[in-house]
Amino acid sequence: MSFEADEWNVSKTVLKNLKSYPVTVLLVDDQPVIAEAVKYMLQDQENIVFHYCSEPENAIRMAREVKPTIILQDLVMPDVDGLTLLRYYKADPATLHVPVIILSTKEEPLIKADAFALGAADYIVKLPDKIEFLARIRHHSESFIHLLERNDAYEKLVESQELLNTDLRNAADYVTSLLPLRLQGDVEATWRFIPSAQLGGDAFGYYWLDADHFVIYLLDVCGHGVGAALLSITVANVILSRSHIDMDFKNPAHVLANLNEMFPMEKHNNMFFTIWYGIYNRKSGILKYSSGGHPPALLYDLDSKNQITPYYLRTEGFVIGAMSNASYMNNEIQVPFNNRLFLYSDGVYELKNTQNNQFISLDQFVKVVDEYVTESHHELDKIVAAARQLQNGKIAFIDDFSIVELTFHTKP
Repeated sequence: MSFEADEWNVSKTVLKNLKSYPVTVLLVDDQPVIAEAVKYMLQDQENIVFHYCSEPENAIRMAREVKPTIILQDLVMPDVDGLTLLRYYKADPATLHVPVIILSTKEEPLIKADAFALGAADYIVKLPDKIEFLARIRHHSESFIHLLERNDAYEKLVESQELLNTDLRNAADYVTSLLPLRLQGDVEATWRFIPSAQLGGDAFGYYWLDADHFVIYLLDVCGHGVGAALLSITVANVILSRSHIDMDFKNPAHVLANLNEMFPMEKHNNMFFTIWYGIYNRKSGILKYSSGGHPPALLYDLDSKNQITPYYLRTEGFVIGAMSNASYMNNEIQVPFNNRLFLYSDGVYELKNTQNNQFISLDQFVKVVDEYVTESHHELDKIVAAARQLQNGKIAFIDDFSIVELTFHTKP
């Protein structure tokens, strides 16, 4: 639904704390008088560090040590010429991208062309006016510094993303640890929960409220990331702990209305959630339910002699937290023996087909459930596999994939 603010805040912090680089000049010239002249022109400049190398055989080593943002390379030197050193600079990973200005005593178009072909950033007849010289040094250095800063930002963002991914994996593991155990007996329950890479806000649960009443719910907080997961856990804990004595857990509409007042989106980072909540009465076989903006639960009668199609169980109601004093309604249905109920989040059908870039519909997902609902073993795994097939075999889901299957074995 949205890219999580946590990740953007991490990125801003990383970019704000980038390393700063001074303009660092390395002059490679065998004439000390030139070195003194360049040093004199730079001495009153802030944020410029000057280094001098008089021996060409030490140029590469010194460049690695001082990490210049620009190299001023004399064209004519004893033993090795400036263009040969330029080739060395461009062959060494440490100096490959450092701009090099060739210093010459005269304009030589062919030599200048060769220098640019070998990767020189500039060519200067030494020594130019101080204003021009400084402008060229700063211009080329700033371009290289921007490259260094970009590389630093990328490395730090990769590091922060790895840390964030670790946090998301830990949060996903924690959410999974809070999900209920598979259930056998009068009500059989199983589920599949596959968190997305960014971790969504899905949570679900079921439990016997007392000897005759069975609670079922599934909620989905908008957005992704740790914030959405924490809110979903908090809401689930309210339902599980039953600590709010004013909440009638046998009345689904009352539960949703109370949650709506407890979790206004303006107090929870503008996050809201959808929910489906039901209460099953073992004695009467009646399932009472209410929903707030959530996809319909699917109820199948496996003993039906007709073609097996689901009942869509949902009620009208706003998403939770979006509107104060919102009202919710109950509906109920008789659940015969051997009926099967599916709860799910929108992540199970908001799947993107990578070939046509289109999302599949709820109806397409229901057809998948229709196909496997009569099977007694591994039907959820087959539904998950079919969902992946709908997105052309892509393993990861763009949102949490949560589906709960309940089979009712009681005879009222």
